[in-house]
Amino acid sequence: MRCALSRAAAAMLLAVACVVANAQSLPVAGRDYVVLDPPRPAAPGAAIEVIEFFYYGCPVCYESQPYVARWLERAGTGMTLKRVPAASFEAAENFALTYYALETAGLLAQLHGSVYENQHFDDLHLGEEKILLAWLARNGVDAERFRELRNSAGNRAHVVEGRKIFEDYNVKGVPSFAVDGRYVTSARLAGSVKQMMEVVEYLVNRVAEERSKR
Repeated sequence: MRCALSRAAAAMLLAVACVVANAQSLPVAGRDYVVLDPPRPAAPGAAIEVIEFFYYGCPVCYESQPYVARWLERAGTGMTLKRVPAASFEAAENFALTYYALETAGLLAQLHGSVYENQHFDDLHLGEEKILLAWLARNGVDAERFRELRNSAGNRAHVVEGRKIFEDYNVKGVPSFAVDGRYVTSARLAGSVKQMMEVVEYLVNRVAEERSKR
């Protein structure tokens, strides 16, 4: 009888410990993420909007890319990812111009990751236009047409718009992520890029659960 009671007590203690551990592991507002008050306008539609704030020249953003890619693979169709490049200083603005030109030209799927790789792993300094255009030409892109697109008024307008989004969300560093216009997390807040993406996943699931109850 004593053995049976001991086993039952041990099982109960283990269950309580698991509940406590799970509660302690959940992201905490004010520590792992910020609650935006008032919420910012998010993209309309059923999909949950997630915004990635980044800078091609940022080594932590580069480090985060495999984690972002793995999260996207399992995220499903219930969310949309919008990327907004930093443009608060000259080097960032140069990379922002490149990002929006790649987006307009339909080259992001082909070259987004390669910009990171060649900038950080191969040290190519792709923030310099001359080096960038030579690199693009080696990758089969019409460099002159890309230069015209990159420096166009429409492309510069995208940079201005992106800068405003940074300001609206009060983003002070990258990488950062916003979820549904209501939450912001970052590698600094979460503690690492791995934990940042865990917080993003938690927030997306939280928003999805809240919407399902409406």
